[in-house]
Amino acid sequence: MIDASFLSWPFFEERHRRFAEELREWARREVHPLVDHHDVDASCRRLVRRLGEGGWLRAVVPQAYGGMLEAFDVRTLCLARETLAYHDGLADFAFAMQGLGTGPITLFGSEAMKARYLPAVARGEAIAAFALSEPEAGSDVAAMTTTAKPDGPDHVRIDGVKTWISNGGIADHYVVFARSGEAPGAKGLSAYVVDAQTPGLTIESRIEVIAPHPLATLRFEGCRVPLANRIGAPGEGFKVAMATLDVFRSTVGAAALGLARRALSEALRHASSRKLFGAPLGDLQMTQAALADMATSVDSAALLVYRAAWTKDGGAARVTREAAMAKMYATEQAQGVIDKAVQIFGGLGVTRGVKVEELYREIRALRIYEGATEVQKIVIARDLLRSLGSNANHEGG
Repeated sequence: MIDASFLSWPFFEERHRRFAEELREWARREVHPLVDHHDVDASCRRLVRRLGEGGWLRAVVPQAYGGMLEAFDVRTLCLARETLAYHDGLADFAFAMQGLGTGPITLFGSEAMKARYLPAVARGEAIAAFALSEPEAGSDVAAMTTTAKPDGPDHVRIDGVKTWISNGGIADHYVVFARSGEAPGAKGLSAYVVDAQTPGLTIESRIEVIAPHPLATLRFEGCRVPLANRIGAPGEGFKVAMATLDVFRSTVGAAALGLARRALSEALRHASSRKLFGAPLGDLQMTQAALADMATSVDSAALLVYRAAWTKDGGAARVTREAAMAKMYATEQAQGVIDKAVQIFGGLGVTRGVKVEELYREIRALRIYEGATEVQKIVIARDLLRSLGSNANHEGG
């Protein structure tokens, strides 16, 4: 049971409603047979291929390179992630990484680079990855130590380690951020596309987490990359990363929303069918209170997620605050909704093979990746303080 009444909200156009309905029907038929949580690499390869064949990955690249629309439509991306996450976390993961792993190319890549990488991603024939985090530089991007040093007139040599890299080990190419040295701190970073078979790039280790996904630590040792593979200008790496996250951070909230909707759906079904003291569990006022809280959390998170997406699609240059609020609130609320669903299920809720147990493991990482909740609070507060300073200067002038 999927409550699609939110599609009538004024954030959406008819094309969004049509997209969501068609993807929902496709996912209902296709996703479950493609997923084996005991073999996530093969599952993700199958999902990417079928998402490409179904035309859904066209949402993550521009129309000029085989995509669906002229430019990113964040509402479409959010609807896709919410719908796929409702059915399975790996399906959402497969879709999202195709977008995040090529977002920098779409936003800042040369025409030749776009022509080389984007069509294969749209068709589901190439798997993309985004390599930003390091052992000592996750949320603090300016602390990055991976280097990209000149190596002849037309190449750079990349040395360093990247970790927690989604699609690590199965990707065909990685967008890699490294310190190129144009200035100290965040202003001295650049971004490069590194093909997976490039000599000097190795998969140092795979990372096992509570909700299995393809994750790895990458090592770069004398990895020689053409300058033509640089995304944007020298020293623009931080700008490239932040602009990409500005598009995709709201979609993390949408994925959390999909997981929360599924938890609510499972809880409603269980509360209606499970008998306790001779009556349905749903007749108990405590159960009804939990369900009411869950539904309110889902709707309030959806409002923030689609407000951020609508604002970005409306032409806002940046939606830093709105996206941070959406990501923070939706992931935190989804954790609470899923926890309540587990409680309603009782012992079944912590049993392997029961959907709410899977959701409980899936949601936890969303509160961390692409900026942990605590980092989002810093982002929101700094944006508020910056706005206050700008308004004060304007009023004073």
